[in-house]
Amino acid sequence: MKILGISAYYHDSAAALIDDGHVVAAAQEERFTRRKHDARFPLQAARFCLESQNLSLSDLEAVVYYEKPLLTFERLLETYLGAAPRGGRSFVAAMQVWLKEKLFLKTEIRKSLRQLSQELAPAEDLGVNGAAITRVPTLLFSEHHLSHAGAAFYPSPFETAAVLCMDGVGEWATTSAWIGEGNTLKPLWEINFPHSLGLLYSAFTYYCGFKVNSGEYKLMGLAPYGQPIHAQTIRDHLIDIKPDGTFRLDLSYFKFHRGFRMTSRRFDRLFGQPARQPESKLTQFHMDLAASIQVVTEDVVLRLARTLRQETGLSNLCLAGGVALNCVANGKLQREGIFEQIWIQPASGDAGSALGAALVAWHQHFGQPRTANPNDDMRGTYLGPRFSNAAVQAFLQQVQAPFHSLEDGPLFDRLAELLAQGKVVGWFNGPMEFGPRALGARSILGDPRNTEMQSVMNLKIKYRESFRPFAPAVLEEDASQQFELNARSPYMLLVAPVRHDLRLPQSEEETHLFGIEKLKVPRSSLPAITHVDYSARVQTVSPQTNPRFYGLIQAFRRRTGCPTLVNTSFNVRGEPIVCTPADAFRCFMRTEMDVLVLENQLLLKEEQPVTAKDQSWMETFELD
Repeated sequence: MKILGISAYYHDSAAALIDDGHVVAAAQEERFTRRKHDARFPLQAARFCLESQNLSLSDLEAVVYYEKPLLTFERLLETYLGAAPRGGRSFVAAMQVWLKEKLFLKTEIRKSLRQLSQELAPAEDLGVNGAAITRVPTLLFSEHHLSHAGAAFYPSPFETAAVLCMDGVGEWATTSAWIGEGNTLKPLWEINFPHSLGLLYSAFTYYCGFKVNSGEYKLMGLAPYGQPIHAQTIRDHLIDIKPDGTFRLDLSYFKFHRGFRMTSRRFDRLFGQPARQPESKLTQFHMDLAASIQVVTEDVVLRLARTLRQETGLSNLCLAGGVALNCVANGKLQREGIFEQIWIQPASGDAGSALGAALVAWHQHFGQPRTANPNDDMRGTYLGPRFSNAAVQAFLQQVQAPFHSLEDGPLFDRLAELLAQGKVVGWFNGPMEFGPRALGARSILGDPRNTEMQSVMNLKIKYRESFRPFAPAVLEEDASQQFELNARSPYMLLVAPVRHDLRLPQSEEETHLFGIEKLKVPRSSLPAITHVDYSARVQTVSPQTNPRFYGLIQAFRRRTGCPTLVNTSFNVRGEPIVCTPADAFRCFMRTEMDVLVLENQLLLKEEQPVTAKDQSWMETFELD
């Protein structure tokens, strides 16, 4: 039985395909359309999922949408009525969208599925009017937090676990707790809109000048530059946190429930200045705010986890929802030892809910049993498109790009040599990752020992803010030699401290630096991946999930003694992670990246016939 899960129409639309309860393909629409956080129906992602398994729409038992639109519409109406007459302009704008398309999502989805069917159907399967002759699969609707819970528990390695979902808002729920056992998910309790930990964090994202629903990780990265001096102000005025972790917001400080802005003027008065304009200068004030909301968020997460452990008595915890991407809070939760084991859905946001919705249908609607996979059932998240060496070579010949084809062993040794020389490498390897993290399939790599690597990657490759840290990818067996981490972290969702014996002593002057000045001081023998608070967002790499990436890091360890590489996503600021060889080649040529690896093809920038800045040359070729 094959089921397609869909998330769409809000942000990060995606499609996921399961076959007899196991995920076989999944991807976000943005990777195909090159429109970051694309919210449209995931036509190309769905087409990839089906084509990857040689399926047509008629081969599906069901298509499952990740939430119930009418419940969301009910919440919007009740919220605006409760706030009236305030929020009138926002209400009119929202209703225009809903009355045009969102209120009729079933019709819209069926229309998009018909289009997908016609694109997939061979010519002989088309009727006289061009419509595909096909069996229409059942269209089902899950619920938002049930989809999150399904994505958290069903692919996890646990037979039984507590499940905690935290995000901005679904239909009504913003935080929910569940017990997962076998093939069932039992709801325990929930916190409803407008009281939302995710929206509180997003309010500070907005106030600090970053984009909501995409800039929250920037706020998290900014936090270590500041001090949590506003944390008590947040607790006293913005959020009332109970001992069990449940909470309520003082809505007079916010406008997300009734307007176009996240915060109100009262919020501005509380902190003494208006919201920062995007791209304007970041000050110590914003860094302190980031540190403060991060501390408060961690407090709520830890309290909720303790409550859930006491209520259920279970030793395993699964996490999903946008807040579960806060890897600093996750790391603290793991170190606290509240639960013996924690598993976090790598695509924790709404994209992953496409998978959760499909799994909910399989286990709950169709009543199918579940057997937990001890290594989890996400296949390392390598669920997207892959390209053969033959396809890569054909593309490179089309664009007349010089390249070297090497077997894995010589390729890895050559790359280890280049990385040790300080070269920046674009690494395109196997199926694309599903979720927001690059995990060694679509990655940019560097030497973590290089003191210049962070600034070079940020300013010359990624074209992004200089304060942003980079993550380490470390051989799984060597992780404890470099980080204070006693658990696997295959999905880069845990932050851990760099080991004390790798840290560098600081002078008296250096210890008193503030804000961005902290960035100038190397803090460990791995300066490129050590954040200013000595932390790192760790990815542990095993030969089972990504043998080629593992082999490359092994080669680097043989050459340098270091079992770690800098690993950041293969994209520039404002663009999605690359999907195809053409995307990767374009990014390589338009940045100051030194080396590109497309499967077994090695490209050196110095051998390319033009410089990276020669845009006119790039435009003479069809790269798509």
